[in-house]
Amino acid sequence: MNRWLSPALRLAATLALLGMLAWQLDTDRLLSRLADLSPSWVLLAVLIGVPQVVLSAWRWRMTAHQIGIALPWPTAIREYYLATFLNQVLPGGVMGDAARAWRHGSARGRPNARASSPSGAAIRAVIIERASGQLALLLVAVAAILLSPALRGGIGGWWEVHGTMARWLLLAILLASAAIIQRLRHRPWPPLASFGRDARRALLALSVWPAQLIGSLLIVATYMAVFLCAAQALGLSRSVSEWLPLIPPLLMAMAIPLTIAGWGLREGAAAVIWPLAGLPVQEGVALSVTYGLLILAASLPGLAVLLWDRRPNRQATRPVRTPARGESAPGGHPG
Repeated sequence: MNRWLSPALRLAATLALLGMLAWQLDTDRLLSRLADLSPSWVLLAVLIGVPQVVLSAWRWRMTAHQIGIALPWPTAIREYYLATFLNQVLPGGVMGDAARAWRHGSARGRPNARASSPSGAAIRAVIIERASGQLALLLVAVAAILLSPALRGGIGGWWEVHGTMARWLLLAILLASAAIIQRLRHRPWPPLASFGRDARRALLALSVWPAQLIGSLLIVATYMAVFLCAAQALGLSRSVSEWLPLIPPLLMAMAIPLTIAGWGLREGAAAVIWPLAGLPVQEGVALSVTYGLLILAASLPGLAVLLWDRRPNRQATRPVRTPARGESAPGGHPG
């Protein structure tokens, strides 16, 4: 029962948030706009998913290589497509990444490789790879707020009304963080020490962080390009410069693992962010819903990977032969 509690709560949160938005907005108008999406822009958005996954697989492969794990190109692309699809259909938005780490660590995602990669390292590689993307997205979100006078003005007005509560909340977060850091200094946690070592090697080292940053910024650019396609598919006549700075904060809201693929949270964030910039709520929610549908469509190759893996006669289900002494094992070297 407990194993289904968290997914059930996330599903309930998704439905509750979407229900509240449907109650507040003109759903008939929203559905009418979705029915009239431009097919050419929809197709372009789906095609953007290809370089998006390839770049993400490259970032994962580079991260894994830095901590000494082999990850061939075909495996990285296949597993990333599968993870992207699972993130879209399973509660939390991170279950696909968890499956990706487990399959890589147990060699399930590498039929021709021996099961020699430690699962802990595989998990850390996925966490570090995703952290690289979130850090780049945070930088873009901060830059977008600074470059958008309308959004800055809206946030300033909100701060004047709710500033006291926000300050107390920020102080509580800082105090809790300081307490956790102090406790870890006196009682180190071995898994955290391993993570810190790998993070320095795969993310923060001078030889690798420029590539991590550039790769992650390019991936963020693909997400924003899908939003651009969504706006064109909806036929929004508003200038791109008005709503484009609002997209990175919207993407940040999706990173909170409380609902299915960010549904509900993303639309709720749009309902808050668009009025801050002086734009209509209905437009922001319509754009957010369209983006969610396009990302789901772009992830469908992952469904093909899932169905292929479930074939009963798949060669990967055969036991892995341990190489004899002096015999080289395939797939045992990074890259």
